[in-house]
Amino acid sequence: MKKDFLSLYDLEKSDFEEIFQRSESLKQKARDGILYTPLAGKTLGMIFDKSSTRTRLSFEVGMFQLGGIAMFLSRRDIQLGRGETIADTARVMSRYLDGVMIRTFAQEWVEDFAANATIPVINGLTDLLHPCQIISDLFTIIERKGRYEGLTVAYVGDGNNIANSWINAAAKLPFALRLACPEGYDPDEAIFKRGVAEASHGVFLFREPANAVAGADVIYTDVWASMGQEAEQEERNIIFKDYQVNSQLTAYGGKDALIMHCLPAHRGEEITDDVLDGPHSVVIDQAENRLHVQKAVMEILIGGRKIQ
Repeated sequence: MKKDFLSLYDLEKSDFEEIFQRSESLKQKARDGILYTPLAGKTLGMIFDKSSTRTRLSFEVGMFQLGGIAMFLSRRDIQLGRGETIADTARVMSRYLDGVMIRTFAQEWVEDFAANATIPVINGLTDLLHPCQIISDLFTIIERKGRYEGLTVAYVGDGNNIANSWINAAAKLPFALRLACPEGYDPDEAIFKRGVAEASHGVFLFREPANAVAGADVIYTDVWASMGQEAEQEERNIIFKDYQVNSQLTAYGGKDALIMHCLPAHRGEEITDDVLDGPHSVVIDQAENRLHVQKAVMEILIGGRKIQ
């Protein structure tokens, strides 16, 4: 892997496999109660511009379980909030810390920080991408389906950072991706075009959700209005009303299709209770696996581990 974890498009297939191997091993160690502390004496700085449940818990608990320390840093608590440049902050933090996780708005902010840091930088979420979520979701699919190769993932909803990261993954791994988005709410144009050109099993965009879901192995959705879009909530509820993942829509999917959602869910909007809580839902497994997969990413990047 490269020094940083900013986008799934930066990874090679071998990097994905390395992360999945380590995730499986670390999850088993945790379940067996085995103490494993390869990051003892290491410190992770966590810069948050956006609130979080799963991202903060998984990185903070994960770093603790690996023997290290995680420090929560909001922009208001550090000099970035008073005008210090990203470059200066990155250079200084590189002298104190062993790694940084950033959850913020602009992808360019994370990339600028990484370009000036000499320590690993992990993208915990931006408005453009959410690589930690999707690589964890792929691990969950492997656990439930035994593979990701040759499967079809259907994503229904807003063409947001989740959709963009699914496209980046499909550009690197052999699974098919079908997206259903309302007109005007498509994924990032450059990422989509690149995905269409490079995905071995195809990236497809539909307007009709049933066409995307038909026969799919995985049915995935996310909130219709992400953080920072709250003012658009009522308008989006109208535009996205036919994109709800409910029992009528999931009936078009494969017999054992997994139901996935990155959480938090707006129940009754993008997904109904009976589907979210139903027998095919793996949303809580997804949430748990954020811990194990991010531990793997931190072990590889901060601990410098290489699979022999």
